Amino acid sequence: MYVKLSIILFLLVSCGSPATEVVESDNAHPRLAWTAAGVQTIRAGLGEAPLFDQTLEQTKTWVDAEIAQPIEVPIPKDMAGGYTHERHKQNWFSMHAAGILFQLTEDAAYAIYIRDMLLEYARIYPELPLHPTERSYATGKIFWQCLNDANWLVYVSQAYDNIYEWLSTEEREILETQLFRPYADFLSLENPQFFNRIHNHSTWGNAAVGMIGLAMKDTVLIERALYGLDPDLIADGLRDDDTGLIKAVDGGAGFLAQLDGSFSPDGYFTEGPYYLRYAIYPFLVFGQALANNWPELDILGYRDSILKKASWSLLYQADPQGQFFPINDAQKGMSWDARELITAVDMAYFYYGEDPSLLSVIEAQARVVLDEAGFAAARAIAAGEATSFAPKSMAFVDGPEGDEGGLAVLRAIKDEGGSVCLVTKYTPQGMGHGHFDKLSYSYYDEDGEIIQDYGSARWVNIDQKGGGRYLPENNSWAKQSIAHNTLVINESSHYQGNIRIGELHHPDLWYFNVDDPSIQVVSMLDTNAYPGYELKRTMLLVKLEGFPNPLLVDVFQARGQQAAQFDLPTWFQGHLLEADFPYSVSESGLPVFGQGHGYQHLLQEARGIAPANKVQISWLNHGKFFTQTALTDVGDELHFLRLGANDPAFNLRRDPAFLIRKQGEAEALFVSVLETHGSYNPADEIPHAPYGQIQELDLLEQSAAYTVFSLGTMEGKNWTITLSNEDARAVSRHSVRAGSTTYEWEGPFAIHHQN
Repeated sequence: MYVKLSIILFLLVSCGSPATEVVESDNAHPRLAWTAAGVQTIRAGLGEAPLFDQTLEQTKTWVDAEIAQPIEVPIPKDMAGGYTHERHKQNWFSMHAAGILFQLTEDAAYAIYIRDMLLEYARIYPELPLHPTERSYATGKIFWQCLNDANWLVYVSQAYDNIYEWLSTEEREILETQLFRPYADFLSLENPQFFNRIHNHSTWGNAAVGMIGLAMKDTVLIERALYGLDPDLIADGLRDDDTGLIKAVDGGAGFLAQLDGSFSPDGYFTEGPYYLRYAIYPFLVFGQALANNWPELDILGYRDSILKKASWSLLYQADPQGQFFPINDAQKGMSWDARELITAVDMAYFYYGEDPSLLSVIEAQARVVLDEAGFAAARAIAAGEATSFAPKSMAFVDGPEGDEGGLAVLRAIKDEGGSVCLVTKYTPQGMGHGHFDKLSYSYYDEDGEIIQDYGSARWVNIDQKGGGRYLPENNSWAKQSIAHNTLVINESSHYQGNIRIGELHHPDLWYFNVDDPSIQVVSMLDTNAYPGYELKRTMLLVKLEGFPNPLLVDVFQARGQQAAQFDLPTWFQGHLLEADFPYSVSESGLPVFGQGHGYQHLLQEARGIAPANKVQISWLNHGKFFTQTALTDVGDELHFLRLGANDPAFNLRRDPAFLIRKQGEAEALFVSVLETHGSYNPADEIPHAPYGQIQELDLLEQSAAYTVFSLGTMEGKNWTITLSNEDARAVSRHSVRAGSTTYEWEGPFAIHHQN
């Protein structure tokens, strides 16, 4: 899939010259994120791009404050969030920014600051032992894990590049022999388990080694970064501390293998958007550096411009607030405002066609990258070229060939303003950061979560919470199936909660249709999460007459050969208002709901028994009312749950859930409709439309071939939804008699208005 770099670089090593010599058209520095021509363009245009000037002034203010303080390069000892960790992290950011300021202002104070700090690192590095924590599968030196060491080198290589010509030959010799080459060898040769895998960690490692190689014109390091190390340096089956497989099945390694193996053809990153947000920076800045030095490699156009697709995919994998869907091991709240996204959006604009809709995203971010890409975007904004950015409904494929399930996103606009967004997940495991959450979903509007995905059990860079590492509850709770809005059979997580089994399988897309924005549908199928059971989930985002907001319709079917217990939780966000069924609360304390697979972390707040064919619950959140109407069989168990059992360190949130339990049969059908309605402003204390409109929900037909159900409002409006369970072809015609009515339609689904 790629051309051997040694052919492109015309290496002199084949003629007997040293391996570090290359023939280049331009030996000048800067040569990574910056070029001499780019510097001149920006210097000449200062004052023409207010957003760039504003970002520059903000950067200068905080860097000047850093320079005014004594240089600190402490001996490492802390985990993430601790003093030494944060000091070294601040050092890499301030050196990186100081290098940019030196190029733009030519003020030697910035170069002196970088030089003096780097010389201090060069003084201590040769004798620096491994970090004393030794709590990672790849322990670093400056930081507790090699990943952070690689972050440091990616940023600092750019600072070095920006002052390279200013430094003396002797200073460069000291830095390269005592700091940079040993540093690059440590990240690669001494830690192949970190460097030689397909993973966001290794993307940082590859970029770090490659970028310092480019800065030093060291072809050995560049080729090592692009192609990796000998795969035999890593044993088969070796795993990291998140149980993720380290050695790729095909033995691929290096930066180009990352581009081949981490992304699907449409840019979906197999570890999910939270980790792509993190990895997009080294992907892009190393790609930019390669483009600046060896355009023949065409890294920005590699694999049909996969980095363009990756950058756009991030913008589409965010809720209406611009926060990334917290699937897999993700911290909530990460958004388009992240520093890596500033880089991604600016570069997507500059290198991939100058799409004016990206300018509105950049305006909302309110800062730009201080390089040619950021300058071009800021100047275009100043010229009034921005147009609105409108994310659309789409289905992402997963896997390098696009044949390993995927992620579907449905979006709809409300009549009264704002929007809703449904995310359904049928991806493969997602490496060590993946969760056992097949056919799960989450739901958002312009104010945030309505139905949540928990994300990870981790407090990033909070020293008091495990030094920022993943907490034990990440495995015992956050990864488990019951933590997600998906079906759990016999209180056991998907694939038995075993990542080695999960890595072998993935669900599939049954069908996806967003042709009509008022009736959007996604249907997913799984046959491996529970051996002997077929799971199928169909979800519709529909606009019906008389409803000011879209309805979320959910149909989850399970079919097997043996009777089982089926649990379907709804992790709603907000304060429960009422339920239309009787329930009881334990008078002797809240019992723990189960014994393992995440159930041990649940408290049973209340329990009821379904008295009829449907139940309703309602809650209030973000000043809006929500009502869920669900089909039930008489005798189904109904549970109100609260997270927080067996959590002595208070590592988990105390989130609520509503769970429907069916048992004693080999098949189960769950159908629900979720309404968003009304509003409540505490300032005027007047509730508007606090009750939902749906009054009836009836199952009319359920068979192996068809599912038919109807919903009706208190005003007498009725609709019937028909689903084909065996034929997903768009051209197939169907006819089914349910009650006294025969329904006919074309395609796998239809909505029939009865009035």
